[in-house]
Amino acid sequence: QIAEWLKTIYGNVPVPIYEVNKRTVDILHEVMKCNKERDKDVSLLIEDINDQAAKYEAEAQYWQDILKEGLGLSVSSLSQEATQALTYLVESAVALEAEDTSLTSFYCAINDMTSELLETKSKTQEMELKLKTLTEKLTSALMMKEKLEKDVEETVESQAAEIAKAQSRSKNLKFLRDKSLDMKIRIKDAE
Repeated sequence: QIAEWLKTIYGNVPVPIYEVNKRTVDILHEVMKCNKERDKDVSLLIEDINDQAAKYEAEAQYWQDILKEGLGLSVSSLSQEATQALTYLVESAVALEAEDTSLTSFYCAINDMTSELLETKSKTQEMELKLKTLTEKLTSALMMKEKLEKDVEETVESQAAEIAKAQSRSKNLKFLRDKSLDMKIRIKDAE
């Protein structure tokens, strides 16, 4: 079943080689089920879109018949300016996603788009504010990092100097102890 499905998926291209074991077969089986369900959903969606297109075409034909019979108007009998105006009207309705070409639909669509624009601007301002805040925090953190690195470096240098002083004092102390011991021995010898 999986091999047949893979052949239909890949068509004329050879199916890639894969290790056949329980795990890969289970995974491929799940993928196959998901793929088939998605294909069903897509076919239902295509069918629905085709139904809607047929309805729109029938409605368009209905209105063309009314215009032709009632007013004697057809697309071919309109002037170039009228045809262009109708084209602009239709393109505007499609761009605004209006329900129809009535003035009310245009106003509603324009209001909706304006609301979306204002909402987008508001979100953009919020994001810019967050970005500014994060940038300031990042700058502050970087400056703090540099300061800490400098402090660590100074502390290391200071410790090195203190260690050198301590070693020097330790040597001096040892020298003085040795000298003191030597003097005590000389004093005893002299006594």
